Amino acid sequence: MSVLQEFKEFAVKGSVVDLAVGVIIGGAFGKIVDSVVGDLIMPLVGVVVGGLDFSNYFIPLKTVPADVAMTLADVKAAGIPVLAYGNFITIALNFMILAFIIFMMIKQINRLKRETSVEEPAPTEPAEDVLLLREIRDSLKKQPA
Repeated sequence: MSVLQEFKEFAVKGSVVDLAVGVIIGGAFGKIVDSVVGDLIMPLVGVVVGGLDFSNYFIPLKTVPADVAMTLADVKAAGIPVLAYGNFITIALNFMILAFIIFMMIKQINRLKRETSVEEPAPTEPAEDVLLLREIRDSLKKQPA
């Protein structure tokens, strides 16, 4: 079997195609969650905690020259290493929201699977040979030893 033929069989398997679709949708969904967190949730959190912008929370690891503005983008552009903990808070919140949404989706899928699963049929009468063997056993028990 040629390598090209093997690759073709691998690529058209259902699980590979499903994985590719999942990765594409996951990437797009990740962008939506980024936007929800960055554009909707974090501004509200900032207002609640006093109008602070979490995206500019950082600790410079070297002295920042006076001519550099104290924004994360400007400090990074000046080549100064920073601990951008505000960005970390945003990304951690992103992760928690995404994990919760995936949990809820899996929970719904499992619930739907339970509802649609075929219940086992009720036990039927034993087969004729089983009934005959039971009769023989019972008649042997009744006979005196």
